[in-house]
Amino acid sequence: MKALILVGGYGTRLRPLTLSRPKPLVEFCNKPMLMHQIEALVHAGVNHVILAVSYRAEQMEQELKEEAEKLGILITFSHETMPLGTAGPLALAHELLNADCDPFFVLNSDIICDFPFKEMVAFHKSHRSEGTLVVTKVEEPSKYGVVVYDSNGRIEQFVEKPTEFVSNKINAGMYMFSPSILDRIELKPTSIEMEVFPNMYKIGRAHV
Repeated sequence: MKALILVGGYGTRLRPLTLSRPKPLVEFCNKPMLMHQIEALVHAGVNHVILAVSYRAEQMEQELKEEAEKLGILITFSHETMPLGTAGPLALAHELLNADCDPFFVLNSDIICDFPFKEMVAFHKSHRSEGTLVVTKVEEPSKYGVVVYDSNGRIEQFVEKPTEFVSNKINAGMYMFSPSILDRIELKPTSIEMEVFPNMYKIGRAHV
């Protein structure tokens, strides 16, 4: 099973920590943030991690080569020559992600939590749609774009900064996709949040 992690950001909000290290390698609890994710993915059955990189890519390659050997996995670097947003990197890594029929994870690189990866796999396979989105509860949904879904977890709509209560669940930045979605993502700056999932829920192919 594969996972693509979006690690192309500059980490400006973590400066000065990111002046000398890319954000995914900044330590959290004595371990690079990225390694918390990779170790949890491996525990869930992932054996190939694809990193969508641009900023300080060489430094990440050097530091993660040894970690990949320790874990017994393959880490591949997919290099962006221009910013591609959150969905464009999927098109760039199309051949790698579409090498088999298995669903794959997509993650933002700055997430730290009790990763529900095994539960995501089971749920994604159970509903047989193209996309699964993890949501998290917030106290003040008017500050965010919220996700509205039915009792079966089928996404019905996304509402940006609602003025009336419609939901208190927001996108947590963790996804699982079936390879068929790759045929509808172009190699250009594209957003998972604003373009891919809204198009999927309109045809009933997205769950939370």
